[in-house]
Amino acid sequence: MPLSSSLKHDLACLDTRAYFPRRWSEEVLRSYHRVSRSLKGADGDRLRKLHDWVMAPLTLWPVEMCDALQDALAAWKEAKALTEPQRLLVDLLPEPPDAAACEIVAQHEREVQRGFYEHVTGKSAKYAQMEVELKADPQFHADWERIKTCFKPERFADSKGVIRRTMGTERNLRPEWPGRRGGSHAAFQTAFDAFCMRWNLYGMLHDEPLLLKLAVNLTPFATMIVIPAHWSFDSKRDVRWNEVARLHRARATQKQGAALKEGKEHRRQLAAKLIKLDTEAAKLKLRGEAKHAFLIERLGLPPETSDRTLRRLRQEFRVAK
Repeated sequence: MPLSSSLKHDLACLDTRAYFPRRWSEEVLRSYHRVSRSLKGADGDRLRKLHDWVMAPLTLWPVEMCDALQDALAAWKEAKALTEPQRLLVDLLPEPPDAAACEIVAQHEREVQRGFYEHVTGKSAKYAQMEVELKADPQFHADWERIKTCFKPERFADSKGVIRRTMGTERNLRPEWPGRRGGSHAAFQTAFDAFCMRWNLYGMLHDEPLLLKLAVNLTPFATMIVIPAHWSFDSKRDVRWNEVARLHRARATQKQGAALKEGKEHRRQLAAKLIKLDTEAAKLKLRGEAKHAFLIERLGLPPETSDRTLRRLRQEFRVAK
């Protein structure tokens, strides 16, 4: 069966992304495109919104989007309607990031996948020197040999040969201490975490240390800057703040003016209300800032809503002033 042009476009886009998202997204995208032309009404809009979230960079996913779309498609195929919990989930999700934001974040993901942060931190001779000194330290090698003797760590490496320490979490809230799980893996992880803390590592690649470096990462909820404990931080030289701000805004701007991004039908209702308010403002002879303040108050929009936002709302639905 030949691929539709829209499915081809989706898969080609995913092929350029880091972390190989096509591997887990292709099946649900094929299912979506088989029914996409039959999607109607508010639930059809919800399914399209989930599709657009699947196509967003993985870094920005607040929930497992492929599962959400797959479950919603199953409901649609069975009853041509989503369940109330599914509708609630989609309605609570913000609008997916636009194409420009996706490209900025996707590029960042490609660099992070390679372990490179120089686009936001700059090239640091400091890190290179620390890495050289670590690899030459006989005590580091002695500690690693002791771990190899006790645990045979290759058993706990991933397919690339990488062993990672237990990851840190927001506000340092940990689901559990690794050693409480019991067993040989837990004992190894506890010792390995101590080893990584002593030598400032996030892991090992076979016998090579993976020294923790200054890093900037996006999450769906925040932009995280990690300054290693051993790092002598220079705020003026160690971070490219303009690039960090650009990266942060790529995600953050999607949350501005959220009241206007809750779906086409909601925006249509706002536009209809806006034309009535424009007429009322004219009768009251309101102009400039006074008119703008009157409109956004009656529309229930945030005080920071710009006049440009209202102009776009009028233009989208061809509502005259």
